Parts: sequence; C-alpha cells; structure tokens
Amino acid sequence: MNLLNNAVIQVPKPYNEPINSYAPGTPERAQLKAAIEEMKGEKLDIPLVIGGREIRTGNLGKVVMPHDHQHVMADYHKAGKAEVQQAIDAAVAAQPAWQALRWEERAAIFLKAAELLATKYRYKMNAGSMLSCSKSAFQAEIDAACELIDFLRYNVSFAEQIYREQPQSSVGVWNYVQHRPLEGFVFAVTPFNFTAIAGNLPTAPAIMGNCVVWKPASSCVYTPYLFMQILQEAGLPDGVINFVPGSGASVGDICLADSHLAGIHFTGSTEVFQQMWKTVGENIASYKSYPRIVGETGGKDFVFAHSSADVDQLVTGMVRGAFEFQGQKCSAASRAYIPRSLWPAVKQGLETEIGRIKMGPTDDFRNFFNAVIDKGAFETITEFIDYTRENPGGEVMIGGGYDDSVGYFIEPTVILAEDPQFRTMVEEIFGPVLTVYVYDDEKYEETLELCDQTSIYALTGAIFGMDREAVSLGMAKLEHSAGNFYINDKPTGAVVGQQPFGGGRASGTNDKAGAYTNMLRWVSPRTVKETFVAPAKFDYPFMDEE
Repeated sequence: MNLLNNAVIQVPKPYNEPINSYAPGTPERAQLKAAIEEMKGEKLDIPLVIGGREIRTGNLGKVVMPHDHQHVMADYHKAGKAEVQQAIDAAVAAQPAWQALRWEERAAIFLKAAELLATKYRYKMNAGSMLSCSKSAFQAEIDAACELIDFLRYNVSFAEQIYREQPQSSVGVWNYVQHRPLEGFVFAVTPFNFTAIAGNLPTAPAIMGNCVVWKPASSCVYTPYLFMQILQEAGLPDGVINFVPGSGASVGDICLADSHLAGIHFTGSTEVFQQMWKTVGENIASYKSYPRIVGETGGKDFVFAHSSADVDQLVTGMVRGAFEFQGQKCSAASRAYIPRSLWPAVKQGLETEIGRIKMGPTDDFRNFFNAVIDKGAFETITEFIDYTRENPGGEVMIGGGYDDSVGYFIEPTVILAEDPQFRTMVEEIFGPVLTVYVYDDEKYEETLELCDQTSIYALTGAIFGMDREAVSLGMAKLEHSAGNFYINDKPTGAVVGQQPFGGGRASGTNDKAGAYTNMLRWVSPRTVKETFVAPAKFDYPFMDEE
C-alpha cells in the first residue's frame, strides 16, 4: 500500500552546504584530525557491491597515499567478466521495482544520504579524500563533503522541476508527460580527482529512476566505496547502483557490448571518451535503444589578462587556479596570456606568492600543496617539464623540481613560452604546470583570437580587467572557448546550482553537471493524451451539404 498517493509533495528547497574553515581552534579541525589519525591506523578490504552483496574476487589492487606511497590504505577487489555481467543483470533486474516507486520515495533516499554525509560521515569522507587522493583539508571539504551534498540536494529539486513541468490541455482533453527512466542500465565511469563527481555520476541517473553500473577510477576507489556504504545506509535498494572497480577494459568492454546499455555518464580523458563513443557507434544496431552519451573530458583552461587588470587579483587567480589540488582539476588554469605592460609586476607577484607555498603531506594543515595522484601522473607531468628544459620555445621560470622517493611530489611550476604554440600552451597536462605567454598590449584582440584557436578544448577560462569594453570584447571573442567563463576570478570552483559545469569542443557534451539540463538526459518522455468524450463518428462539419 502506497501511503503517499494522496499527497502532492514538495521536496525541501535546496541550499549550498556551508563550508567549514578548519581554522586553528575550530571544533571541525579537531574532529577532522581525529578522523585522519583513526584512518591512518586501519586498512580496508574493499569489495565489489553487486545487487547489494559484497563480492571479493581475490584479484586485488591497492589504495596508497599519494604523498606516502608506501602506506597502503586498502586492498580493493577488481571485477572480472563474470562480475561485470552480474552487475549488469542486477541493474536490469532491479529497475522495474525502482522506477515503480513514487519519485518522492526515491528522492528521500538521496536526501537522507546528503544529511548523513553532512553530519555523521563528513569527517570520515574528508579524511579519506585527504589521505587517498592527497587533497588539503579545504579541497576535501569543498569536494567530498559540500559539493557532493549539493549534487544530491539540487538534483532531487531538479527532478521535481522536470516532473512538475507539464503541457497545456485543451477543452475536454487532459495532456501530460511521463518522464520515464531509460530502458536498460546506465554505465557510470568516474574520475580520480573529485569524490563529488564520483558520487554524482551514478546518483543523478538513479534519482530519475535508472539503475546503474558504476566503475570508479582505479586511483580513487576509497571514498567512492565509503559513499556506496552511505547510500546503502540511506536505504538504497539492492541493485540500483552496482559498484564494480576494475580496469577500464575489463569493465567497459562488457558494458558497452551489452544490448541493455541505455546511457553513459562519464568524466575522464578525451581519448577514452572518444573511444567509448566510437565503440557505441560500432555496436549501435545491437542496442535496445540509442544510448544517451553524457561526458566531460579534458581542458586547457586559460587566464587572460587585459592591461587594466588588478595585478594582485590576477596573481591570486593564477596561483589558486593553477595550483590548488596540484592542478589536477579539469578546470585548472593551464595557460595564461599576460600583457607586456603588466608582466614585470605579475612575474614578481608569482615568484613571491609561489615562494610562500608549502608542500608536503595533507595531515600537516600548513601545506597548501600536496602530491599528485600516482606514478603514472607523476611521469606524465614531469615529462612536460623535461621537454621544456630540452627544447626551444619555452623555459622553466619557477619551480620545475620533482621527487617521488616518498610521495609523488612535483613543485608548482611556471613556464614562460616565447612561442604561443609551444607544447605546454597547447596540450593538456593535468598537473601543477602553468605556461605564460606575454603579448604586446596593442595586440589584445589579436591575442584573444590566438587564445580561441590554440586549444581543442573549451572547458573553463577567465578574463581579468577593469575596462568593461575590453572585458566585453573578450567575452565575445572567446564565446566558444569555455563552457564556464569567469570575469575577475580564477577559472575553477564551480558551485552546484550557481555555475552549472561543463564545456564544449573536445571538453565534452556540455550537459552541465549540477543543472536541470543534465537530469533531463536520464529520462525518456512519453506524452499522454486522454480524451474524456471521444468522437463517435468519423465525419467532420466541412463535409455537410450546403
């Protein structure tokens, strides 16, 4: 018996979760430090979760601290072909009951998960993000706690908005639209760099009544597993979200080949996303329906300064935009265009501010800067630094040192490029490397066009300037260069419900995480027309005799 059938229910109005400062002397600082110490003293055994059951394959991977890679935080079990197929079957089997629930009952589960994360599990999730992903206390707070809480609250509200919007009805007719979940399962592939994204990609489709196979990044399994446990505690039915760590090929190949594939929710590399899209195209005739493909991939995000820019604000935007979380954000500032008239002051400001940055493990809260995620990332990023030292067209101006003996540490690095097409101005690095090109002030418009044409990506960008006409010209010239555009602010830090996130070109499908538009991708509308008194004869008045 469904006791909600006589109620027209409104979900609570969403709000952005307040951010704790973790300043000295605050109670949250003490609680977070206690959670860190407890977590450092334990080692988890992370199973697959399929149909609500924990499955251990014995094929193990390790979760290590990036800033202390000899410290193993967990072993996690990897899915093989049999387990992936079990996860698909569990998702397909769970969907009829899941979509039959009233949407408010589904919503209640995710709202409860948000509250559990905001209260009972906040410090545990933050500690897990700090230790397993090498995030500072503040970066963990805004990601693993606040943004993930925001996604859950706002996505439920967006679902209500979608269900509430209905077509008009004419006299004697009742029209409405059912926003059905997709027919089949959604494959969620999540990245290492944001626990919030890792949590959003499977839950956004699930809120709309879909069932999901979730493959977390191999370098970020710890906090997604904690979140999976939170979802179960919140009452998520078995099989709605199935947690299957494993290699991209062993999980992805089976999911993409299955006839029940209904959608892909992806954040990761452009290369992988394009290959997935190609595979879907090759398999298109075998699917029950055309899969929805939603993806956010890479970026080569810019900071562009006009000669009217405030230097202190500009330098702060460059340092925070490029070096928070070691530049491992798809939105991180990776290239900067600075007018020659400002360059001496900007250069001095960068040297001074970067010189103040302390680098080290995350449990020392004095450290602004920590380690990159793993050995593969370390080698990729340092290769760009070595390339710069060995080739003409650019020079390492600040930083450039690196050491992986204890942790995967790379100094915040600034490269000065004489050539605006120098490799580090063009290619995605995904690490703490910012390349600066100094342009002649009178070539402002020309350099805006250069910025637009330099990169295949179009995710985020920022323009700094006090001259409104110059800023407006920049907005126009860079219209298609960034899906998230910032004026006098760093190009990172999008907030759910305030700055819907996503970009175009090679950066993705721009379906805007944290927005109504993303949630629409996980439904398939059915229009219903009910006529109360239907015609009883086929004749029309125009057919009558004169």
